[in-house]
Amino acid sequence: MPDRPGWWRLLWKRQRWLVRPGLALLGLAAIGGGGYVAVQSIGQGESFRERFGHATAHLGLRVQQVTIEGRQKTPEPLLWAALGVRTGEPILGYSIDAARARIERINWVQSVTVERRLPGTIRVQLQERRPFAVWQLHGKFTLVDRGGEVVTDSDVASFARDVPLVVGPGAPAAAAALIDALAVYPEIMSRMVAAVRVGERRWNLRMNNGADVLLPEGAEAPALAKLAEMHANLALLDRPLQVVDLRLADRLVVRPQPQPDRTDPKDGKPVRKST
Repeated sequence: MPDRPGWWRLLWKRQRWLVRPGLALLGLAAIGGGGYVAVQSIGQGESFRERFGHATAHLGLRVQQVTIEGRQKTPEPLLWAALGVRTGEPILGYSIDAARARIERINWVQSVTVERRLPGTIRVQLQERRPFAVWQLHGKFTLVDRGGEVVTDSDVASFARDVPLVVGPGAPAAAAALIDALAVYPEIMSRMVAAVRVGERRWNLRMNNGADVLLPEGAEAPALAKLAEMHANLALLDRPLQVVDLRLADRLVVRPQPQPDRTDPKDGKPVRKST
């Protein structure tokens, strides 16, 4: 039975295409001979990866540069702290798996790839979460993505013009379906001030004329189609309304805004309307 090849031979077969030929020959000699002494001299508390990294660092396998792609909103200090890499440290002693796990905990980051490119480059590719809505709950505003995940609670006002406002418990998780339905009717969407989640079951739309549009549970699309038709024919959303109730499929109920009592110019007393 032939002898099983040593670990250094297997490693060399996997990595030889990444290392310059001259450096490779030196690496084999160091790992096969003198490199063993270097590994043995490292403290016993270090992992094999760290010992191996120190043993190969003198071959030029050190971090020389870090490239980052896809970063737009992720705070740089948070990203560099999560990377935890320093120029000059042994590149083979650096754990890209641990770095990836730390970076993924940053709220702005949806996914990340961390690669080690020998002899000296760490490459980071980010895919950031896209702002989808501002969520208001108990007076606090946070930015959320399409999936309802919180992105940030800092500088939320700067996104207010670009994304809709959703309000109430459960609003972020249900927002995507509503916003997709509203996107078909830009005239309605442009007049909406906020979408309020009611009982974590259905939506009320607060419009810029002060009206609340009450949508049915789970049937937002047909209700919005009816609202768009009524507005196109009757300029419904231009009227002084308090409530537009679309919860019943076979009817539309509207409630006008209350009118202030008129005052009699003779004695200043309010004039009561007869009913």
